[in-house]
Amino acid sequence: MFVIIFVSGNAEQANSQSSLFMDELVRTELIEKFKKAHNKLILLDYDGTLVNYELIPQNAILSDHLGDILIKLIDKPHTKVLIISGRGHSDIDRLVDHLPIDIIAEHGAMKKERGVWKDQINKEISWKKTIINVLNQFTSSCPESYIEEKKFSLTWHYRNAESKSGYLHSRELISRLENYTNSYSLKILDGNKVVEIMDQEIGKGKAVEKLLESETYDFILSIGDDTTDEEIFELFLPDENAFTVKVGDGDSFAKQRFNSVSDVVLFLKHLSE
Repeated sequence: MFVIIFVSGNAEQANSQSSLFMDELVRTELIEKFKKAHNKLILLDYDGTLVNYELIPQNAILSDHLGDILIKLIDKPHTKVLIISGRGHSDIDRLVDHLPIDIIAEHGAMKKERGVWKDQINKEISWKKTIINVLNQFTSSCPESYIEEKKFSLTWHYRNAESKSGYLHSRELISRLENYTNSYSLKILDGNKVVEIMDQEIGKGKAVEKLLESETYDFILSIGDDTTDEEIFELFLPDENAFTVKVGDGDSFAKQRFNSVSDVVLFLKHLSE
């Protein structure tokens, strides 16, 4: 079975490497390895990977063209395709409910398998009452920013805010939140114009490790653009059968790189043929 994981976000800077842009020779070699593999896994991030970022997240709709490509991949023998996203589970479900695809949502906290959603962690979330008060203060002082509450996390979005103001407020917010991380065992994700707070045990890397406990793959492909995807990229650094691709600029643990979402779509098209 083959699994592809798509992830989105900004890359961790420390101990990361400059990945190489994937050229035609590497693309051809990957496609041939995919065809020859016996059990394949594809992990795909959503925002910034399968679709471009939108000021209104609900407008980030998967194209019919890409939907057809994903269905062809899903239908290939011994191939498992997963979308792995930081979005809330009901949000990502609405966007791809027309596809027969498994989903890991909320950075690994929830998983949809064979059409059924299940919690992947059992964590207490009373901390949200305290943290949301802090986020409300920053929403009031930073116009066009807003809060998103997911089942196991809280997210402060500043994509729609004035660029400089949003960035400066995000730095101040992260500094303020650090006062709560130890007492509540939380971690802060500094993503693509979002700041997200969640339990330390949640992460895309941990979700993929759990996934690999029940199945062995001789070809793994992971594509993503965000900080949270770096957990997966780093996990697969020593694995010669795993191929990781970062979308866009920035330091990354990924072995290869694409410039844009359109590069991802074209590559998946060739892979599905």
